[in-house]
Amino acid sequence: MFKNYLKIAWRNLLRNKSFSLLNILGLSIGLAVTALILLWVNYEIGFNQFHDNKDRIYQVYNKYKVDGEIWTWNSTPKVMASVIKKDYPEVEEVTRYFYENTFLFSKGDKRIKSNGTIVDPSFLNIFSFPLIEGDIETVFEDVNALVITEKFAKKMFGNEPAVGQTVTVDNTDNFKVTGILKDLPTNTEFNFEYLMPWSYLKQKGYDDKNWGNNSIATYVLLKEGTDYENFSKKIETLRENYDKDAPDMVTFLYPYTRSHLYSEFENGKEVGGLIDIIRLFTIIAIIVLAIACINFMNLSTARSEKRAKEVGVRKVVGARKNALVLQFLGESILISFLGAVLALVVVVIALPSFSELINTALIIEWTNPWFWGGMFSIILITGLLAGSYPALYLSAFKPSAVLKGTFNKINTLVTPRKILVVVQFSVAIILITATIVVKEQISNVQDRKLGYNKDNLIYVQMEGDIEKHYQAIKSELLDTGIATAISKTNSPITESWSNSWGFQWEGKSEDDKTLVHRLVADNNIVETMGLRLVEGRDFDLKTYPTDSTAAILNESAVKLMGFENPIGARIKDNGIDWHIVGVIEDFVYNSPFQKIEPMVIEGAKGWFNMVHLKLNPQNKTAANLASATAIFKKYNPNYPFNYEFIDEDYAKKFADEERTEKLASLFTVLTILISCLGLFGLASYMAQNRIKEIGIRKVLGASASAITSLLSIDFLKLVFISLVIAIPISWYAMNQWLQDFAYKIDISWWMFTIAGLLALVIAFITVSYQAIKAAKSNPVKSLRTE
Repeated sequence: MFKNYLKIAWRNLLRNKSFSLLNILGLSIGLAVTALILLWVNYEIGFNQFHDNKDRIYQVYNKYKVDGEIWTWNSTPKVMASVIKKDYPEVEEVTRYFYENTFLFSKGDKRIKSNGTIVDPSFLNIFSFPLIEGDIETVFEDVNALVITEKFAKKMFGNEPAVGQTVTVDNTDNFKVTGILKDLPTNTEFNFEYLMPWSYLKQKGYDDKNWGNNSIATYVLLKEGTDYENFSKKIETLRENYDKDAPDMVTFLYPYTRSHLYSEFENGKEVGGLIDIIRLFTIIAIIVLAIACINFMNLSTARSEKRAKEVGVRKVVGARKNALVLQFLGESILISFLGAVLALVVVVIALPSFSELINTALIIEWTNPWFWGGMFSIILITGLLAGSYPALYLSAFKPSAVLKGTFNKINTLVTPRKILVVVQFSVAIILITATIVVKEQISNVQDRKLGYNKDNLIYVQMEGDIEKHYQAIKSELLDTGIATAISKTNSPITESWSNSWGFQWEGKSEDDKTLVHRLVADNNIVETMGLRLVEGRDFDLKTYPTDSTAAILNESAVKLMGFENPIGARIKDNGIDWHIVGVIEDFVYNSPFQKIEPMVIEGAKGWFNMVHLKLNPQNKTAANLASATAIFKKYNPNYPFNYEFIDEDYAKKFADEERTEKLASLFTVLTILISCLGLFGLASYMAQNRIKEIGIRKVLGASASAITSLLSIDFLKLVFISLVIAIPISWYAMNQWLQDFAYKIDISWWMFTIAGLLALVIAFITVSYQAIKAAKSNPVKSLRTE
């Protein structure tokens, strides 16, 4: 019997090639989209899950109440790790992790810049980064020990043995390679090619005991059997005996395995993070697959008249309903299988482009049994889902009715087929609207007043001998006309690397814990960045030597501090009295989607990490960069001249939103394509079903345009109903999305108008092809007797 059903299913596919092709294409697109999204979801869910001790690893977090709101962050003081290890016997291991740094490694003539970090020796006991060479117990015994990855060993030493080799770091200290790590998997939050021991940081004098310096990550491995809930309550009061400035700050442990997906906190409570995006795209995958299944249902039930007599005859000769259901489900699973084969080809072809779009290197694990198990499960579920309604619908026909030809009611006001079309286009309109809103939000923020001039502005990291020769480099760049202005800062102008609630000014309340951002600059910061002065002046150390302790406030800082006449007023920070010499307009330095917060630009008494150069616009950019490269290499020969354009740096701030817009556009196009495939098939069937009516109308004088309108109007009504349903849903969804941004657009009526018109036009074009074809057919052929 199974062989018989398979033969019938195959013959039906071949007999109705156009409908079969539409079904297979629709399902293949839906399955391909679902597969791509699930590959990404599986990758993200698998983040940080490969460690042997993953269920016992926790990261140390802090909570502190500021202005009635509880702030949560995961950076900690360096001294905290030793206190945890000493005071809490439930802790098996603890390690500090100094956020990644880039050092220059030299050996002979070879110089390589690489990204790595400094850790406690226990790091390799807590996390499962296996050593290929070296002893885990001794690799960090020496203060100048260096553990590197396979990849870095290959870059640095080629095919030579790496262990035992000596390299120079930043042209100052020699390190000996004591171990080789297996390359890090892609789904880890860590990003290093080398590890140095914490004792080296201590030797360099950077291991402070300041409880207010939250600058590193701290990870804890609890002993087997430790109750996490009880221990969390116990460690909450850790700072009471050690932190004099914030004894009521709460310390807590957060499960390491959750940190990637649940990274956002609101008022001290976990509220989500990447998991929200994963859920959203999982829903999109389900919706796209459901739309493909709806197509199958529509096309299958539309062809009910052709299958009705077959069902009637089978029932007359004794076929049971269950057998007919199994037959039709078998046909559906066969189509699902063929669609899956085509979908797999599409996924293989599209995977590199999709990986680039989401900025994640996805791979298909062909040898993983879970992959094939999931693949066949999706085929089976899709086949059953898509074929369930047609199977029940077709198997329910009464033999007496179908053999008389009286079973079908084409013009019923409400049918499941019409409902399914409305659902399809409702989803399409929601996605079109979402794409428009996201695109408008990005465009609106990109057009936002920036507050500084990013054109021809670059920054260079202060490394090697740049600081020692800064004045010579600056003079040569200015004298040769390569740059028009230069200023040292502690961070790029596009970011804030320092902030504090410890600023003091006259009239400040003791309870005021408002964060004030801190930028440090030596000279001509306003001129170099193109900032806009509201009052006062720029830093000018040559004319005003006391400008080393001068400060410039942005407008938000003036408002916070309540200065009516800020010029000449004083504020205190880090034990230094800063006198205000200028006020500038607010400028965007962090996320352009959020409000601008108070900022103080402090003078040359501070510290520096970057050099900003305003390149001369009179020269070609390439010529400026070539000349600047020569000058920097002259004074800093051991380091490559690496620079970043501020306009490119700023553009990166839109990467996540632009990625969302591209994905929304992609899924919108695919949803519309799937919907149009189904609509095309339905229009074709409906035109065939009414072919005699069309012939009679043409004989009686109806024009082709009138017939086209007649055949199209029913489908356009369904799209209009979809529009009515989709508008409130899309308004609510996009309004919720916009709530995450302080600087946002208002959703306007024209967005829904464009979405609706686009859906109507697409539907009309899809349907009208079949309608025009039917309207132009020869009525003589359609009116002939069978």
